[in-house]
Amino acid sequence: MAVTSVQQNQIRDIVLTHAHLDHIAGLPLFIDDLFSTLTEPIRVYGPGTVIETLERDVFNWSVYPRFSELSNSHGPVLEYKVFDPGESLRIKHLSFRSIAVNHNVPSAGYVVSDGSATIAVSGDTAEMDGFWSSINSYSGMSAILIECAFPNELDDLARISHHLTPKRLGSELAKCSIGTGCPFYIINMKPMYRDTIVGQVASLGLPNVQPLEVGRVYEWETGTPLKSLNDIP
Repeated sequence: MAVTSVQQNQIRDIVLTHAHLDHIAGLPLFIDDLFSTLTEPIRVYGPGTVIETLERDVFNWSVYPRFSELSNSHGPVLEYKVFDPGESLRIKHLSFRSIAVNHNVPSAGYVVSDGSATIAVSGDTAEMDGFWSSINSYSGMSAILIECAFPNELDDLARISHHLTPKRLGSELAKCSIGTGCPFYIINMKPMYRDTIVGQVASLGLPNVQPLEVGRVYEWETGTPLKSLNDIP
């Protein structure tokens, strides 16, 4: 979890896709750092199985304190909100719809909307159909963020660990029928393979596909087309 000090003092709602360490490692430190200053609890949303894993394997007093049992002078510091696939939820000005995806632990992707722009996030996943059926029911999708963790050369590892490669990604994007104007952003690339993955995706010649840039602020409007990855310098 990489945030500025300003963001740290603003974020109080955290939505999880699954409980693998690379997705939740910053959460204990985030709560710990804010513990004494919190005037309201950090609210953690996710599938019930994900929250059970956090309580059993992370916030278990052996690895880290069970913050759900602790309070500061203002009250509780951590509050869980079970948010299972198939459910919809409103958090502040955003609406979320949770969709089950195909990972090797219980995982969810999300459709997120502010009433104007709507984006979808796959989280970690392998091949899937239910996610695309849900996405295809939306009109005017603003962006789709989809994982591609490993290069084609590591297809066996991708298959065993339930991740996508550029080749597998191409097959997945063919399942999307919402039109050619929606941009796709590649997320969750393993850092040491990033350049290889980007090059392999570019070689597919897919329109409106580019890697999501860490640290960049994105603002999406419904139906805004982007260049293909081949055209990005």
